[in-house]
Amino acid sequence: MPHDDADNTDAHAKPAGTQTLLRGLALLEWVAAGVTDVKGIAAKLGTPRSTTHRMLTSLVAEGYLHHIPHKGYRLGSKLIHLGQKALEQRPLVAIARPHLEALAARTGDTIHLGIAEGDEVFYLDKIAGTRGLEMRSRTGQRMPLASTGIGKALMLGLPVARWAGLHTQACPDKATDDAAGPVRPSPPPWPEFAARMADYAAWGWAFDLEENELGIRCVAAPVRDAGGGVVAAISVASAAPYMPDARMRALGPQVRATADAISGALGWNAE
Repeated sequence: MPHDDADNTDAHAKPAGTQTLLRGLALLEWVAAGVTDVKGIAAKLGTPRSTTHRMLTSLVAEGYLHHIPHKGYRLGSKLIHLGQKALEQRPLVAIARPHLEALAARTGDTIHLGIAEGDEVFYLDKIAGTRGLEMRSRTGQRMPLASTGIGKALMLGLPVARWAGLHTQACPDKATDDAAGPVRPSPPPWPEFAARMADYAAWGWAFDLEENELGIRCVAAPVRDAGGGVVAAISVASAAPYMPDARMRALGPQVRATADAISGALGWNAE
């Protein structure tokens, strides 16, 4: 929320141009906060109504504000364009990295960041754990959504009607598998998978219980953008001995908190 100009005690210390700029920015913030009439904006800025009207007229002319007769002022199209540009200039990996590094330091486990591309997870980033473990995941790799923890966290942003199809795609063909040798890991049968997904949706995080790679378990949570949509997910992964059920349950809120912090940096507001 912008501050009232009346308590701006250092106003006289600022150059005139800086004062004008800051007052114009404060005006935009008050309009964004819902103060939309000349009288109200003037009161918040502590400026005469005539001065306020001139500022409003200039901002409308430049596209920063839009005036609706009898309803007042609204943010204009130029601010929408600038907001979109601001989002484009804040790449996900760069924003997420400090949060992922902090999570890696706290857990000692391998951390992943991924997005959905079609019916697969695309891994954007990976921070290796400190336990000396190797796992097949790597940056740039793709895996079925329904077979991975990070993929299931991404599925929480998809319509429930899509879950069954994604589950089918993640399950290996039995005839092919028999011919190829040992059975590969896969999600559990659909009824059990659906029940687990319902739990994950309620919790806000998801598990991979060796469904993608034998001996590897993980806890994952979705990352949201300013509109609340799931745009990415993060996970903490380690060998099964380091991931007993009790630890996975304890990690869930921590992973979700990190995902929420990244979401907040992307403009998401939980309220």
